[in-house]
Amino acid sequence: MNHDTPRPHASASSTAAAPSVPRPLRHLARDGRRRVLTAAQLRSHGVSAAETDGQCRPGGPWQQLLPGVFALHPGPPTSEERLHAVLLYAAREAKAAAGVPAQPDAGGPHRPGYREAVITGLAALTLHGLSSAPPLPSLDRIAVLVPRQRRLRSAGFAHIVRTAELPAPEQVTGVPVAPVPRALADAVAELTDPNLVRRLLSDAVRGGHCEPVAVVRELNDAELLGRPHVVDAVDALLAEGRSIAEERLYRMVTEYGLPDPVWNVDLRLPGGPHLGGLDAYWPEQAVAVELDTRAPRQDEDAMWSEYARKREVLERLGITVVHITPKKLRDAREQQAAVVRTALMAAGDRDPAAYVVVLPR
Repeated sequence: MNHDTPRPHASASSTAAAPSVPRPLRHLARDGRRRVLTAAQLRSHGVSAAETDGQCRPGGPWQQLLPGVFALHPGPPTSEERLHAVLLYAAREAKAAAGVPAQPDAGGPHRPGYREAVITGLAALTLHGLSSAPPLPSLDRIAVLVPRQRRLRSAGFAHIVRTAELPAPEQVTGVPVAPVPRALADAVAELTDPNLVRRLLSDAVRGGHCEPVAVVRELNDAELLGRPHVVDAVDALLAEGRSIAEERLYRMVTEYGLPDPVWNVDLRLPGGPHLGGLDAYWPEQAVAVELDTRAPRQDEDAMWSEYARKREVLERLGITVVHITPKKLRDAREQQAAVVRTALMAAGDRDPAAYVVVLPR
């Protein structure tokens, strides 16, 4: 009897039953966010390119979502998986260029590290909670910001947007997202529907996500203010932003018990020139409040010069002018109320102001 002859089927059967996917990947696949990995991350688990291709064959258990990015399941990717796939696609070359290996656990068990990649555009606005932004599943493409020097092309549902300087991202559900003003500019750059542009800008301001001045600055930096439908939307935005700021100013006066001023007035010297308009004025104390709602366009310096000139003229006449920005009214209303109260209380220690005529504006 030949004792060297192997048992006929036991070993072969065990080999056939052995899983083709390494055990650690089965563990990772149970974490929804970890069901999307790059080729480099798969290699770190001992999965070769050939094995990955085999898993992604038609009808196989995996699928390729983007070049070099794979889902460890066959069904349609979730919105979260699409977001992470785009970030992994945009970040993979940056890691390799920096000599940083793309490890599956980079960034912690629930926060993958995404080097130099930030979600922007409509997807970012949806993540920020703008009601007028479309739902993530309806987006054919997801925009992602990368440094300008990166040699990376858009592919599939990943839309690459290059920038000279990446904005500081905000973390939304574990995803690095561009701030609302920058996301708006990147979205508007791709949109031709004037109604959607207007709704997005209005939603961002009315919803308290940002101030009009920040939106206009980003649109100006992106050279989008030459487009007629964008200019129209910006004009409407600035008008709405001023209305919101005026309402905040009114609430500040009432909530913090300041004396009632006269609202929205023009000042003139008796028989003399027009001195300028003011948002609130206390005639007895000669204290004025002016909302600084300048938009950062090409004529910003000229507008600031006009603000400064009016303030100088009024203060020469003994009128104290308090400039308040809409952002301060939103974020530090109590502090701004204290500034106005101090100016009103100090009125008795100043020389009487020149007589001016107060007219409704």
